[in-house]
Amino acid sequence: MIEEEPEPEPREKTKIIGITGGIGSGKSTVSKYIEEAGFPVYFSDIRAKTIVNDDPQLQQKIKELLGEKSYDESGLYDRKYVGDLVFEDEELLLKLNSLIHPAVKVDFEKWVSEQTTAFVFKETAILFELKLNETCFKSVLVTADDNCRLKRVMDRDNKTYREVETIMLRQMPEKDKVKLADYVIYNNEGLEELKEETYKVLDEIKAL
Repeated sequence: MIEEEPEPEPREKTKIIGITGGIGSGKSTVSKYIEEAGFPVYFSDIRAKTIVNDDPQLQQKIKELLGEKSYDESGLYDRKYVGDLVFEDEELLLKLNSLIHPAVKVDFEKWVSEQTTAFVFKETAILFELKLNETCFKSVLVTADDNCRLKRVMDRDNKTYREVETIMLRQMPEKDKVKLADYVIYNNEGLEELKEETYKVLDEIKAL
């Protein structure tokens, strides 16, 4: 009599760790450290830049909202033109996000289904604003003093104090994010200290 092969045990569901931080916090640097440690990281902002060019339906919806000039002559998303349009118009920005975020969500879910590790990380600037933390196993906030963040962005992006301050004021206050986060990484020192703090948090997550 041939014995039946035992059914394979169902794979444990991949746990999603959300990672976020305001402009100039260093969340992208922390995400790269996490990636170097062997964990898959989904960079939402980077993927969104690709999706707005690759998804024809999304392109059409954006053009209907913002006009044909939202894509340049070569058919690529014109980030500067769109950025200028929505910078002072919060309602328009919300409408644009309501088009882009569902497309990113579909892309992310497909990405997660292809991963094999116990934990994956989703980097997004608006984890708490969109309540995406509610779909995550845990959340990590990267933060820094306002003056540190201001100087970093001014140096990095060649922006004025007022421009950076305006962006920061439109984001959720850091004190509110700290209350919502499961883990907080403070980035007020150098890169070595930041890496050390990142690895401490990773060790705690791996022990769960």
